[in-house]
Amino acid sequence: MGRAQYASHCPRSWDSLLCWPPTKPGHTATMACFPELNGIKYDTTLNATRRCLLNGTWDNYTDYTSCKDLSPDQPDLEPGIEVTTMIYSAGYALSLIALVLAVSIFLYFKDLRCLRNTIHTNLMCTYIMADFMWILNITVQMSMPTNVPACVILVVLLHYFYLTNFFWMFVEGLYLYMLVVETFSSKNIKLRAYVCIGWGVPCAVIIIWTIVRSLMPPTSDNMGLSGIVLKSCPWMATHNIDWIYQGPAAVILFVNVIFLVMIMWVLITKLRSANTVETQQYRKAAKALLVLIPLLGITYILVIYVPSHGVTANPLAYCRAILLSTQGFTVALFYCFLNSEVQHTLSSHFERWKEARQIGGETLC
Repeated sequence: MGRAQYASHCPRSWDSLLCWPPTKPGHTATMACFPELNGIKYDTTLNATRRCLLNGTWDNYTDYTSCKDLSPDQPDLEPGIEVTTMIYSAGYALSLIALVLAVSIFLYFKDLRCLRNTIHTNLMCTYIMADFMWILNITVQMSMPTNVPACVILVVLLHYFYLTNFFWMFVEGLYLYMLVVETFSSKNIKLRAYVCIGWGVPCAVIIIWTIVRSLMPPTSDNMGLSGIVLKSCPWMATHNIDWIYQGPAAVILFVNVIFLVMIMWVLITKLRSANTVETQQYRKAAKALLVLIPLLGITYILVIYVPSHGVTANPLAYCRAILLSTQGFTVALFYCFLNSEVQHTLSSHFERWKEARQIGGETLC
């Protein structure tokens, strides 16, 4: 009798989200969507469905595709977030194009291979990876449903490449400091040590952060993120333990400011001792300062605080987005495209190519 009763209905079943009532074989049960999941509220006027098979057992698949969250309709999203995201996307895309071209130039031409340019190349690679991961994160989170494993991987990689960017800025500052200030010891640090600092230390920091983050409860603080992104990727939200990687980045910025002050002090002292006009001295010092600011990451300090409310909130957020997203482009511009050594190398190779082509044409004639 128990077997006949079991065959006549699919029994009451809990699928971890909803409790499905007994249903006749061959019928589809319909229930209102769950009201909340992972802190996100859902529209309970919509329905989920589950099929009762002919043999009196439930289909393993429950159709929740009709269940929609209410976060896109919430009115408390940060004003101007769409415009800011568009600015970041355009700036990062511009930086990616310039950086890929710059790195290709440094890698292709053997005349440009030296320790200084190798450090520049590594810094540009961190910009490339960080910019690419940002664009990939936003694209995936806006177009895909919730996928926590993919979210974790993308966010961890994003934070890793962001941190490597700061550490290679530190390497740039350390190299310049050793070259300009501590000239007697500028060759004591080898490329291998710079690589360990730039790529290895951030890896250890992010591993620690990932382990601690995975053990912490989720947070509902979106810090300017849209509800869609936060819903599909909770790890994109800020957390109190983010100081694990933010702390080293802040220390690096502080140290690079010290490097910048000491380098500029030595540079200005040398300019004053040279027989040049005072106006030219100031011009050279200003030019050096302008070039060093993006290289050492001082731009981050200039926009470290942007108010979230008030009349100036959106304009300052836009300025911050422009400065940060185009920083990779600025580095590629100053240290590759406007570099006299690079320009001379490109010019000489172009002249050789023209001569070889002319000789080849004359031979054919």
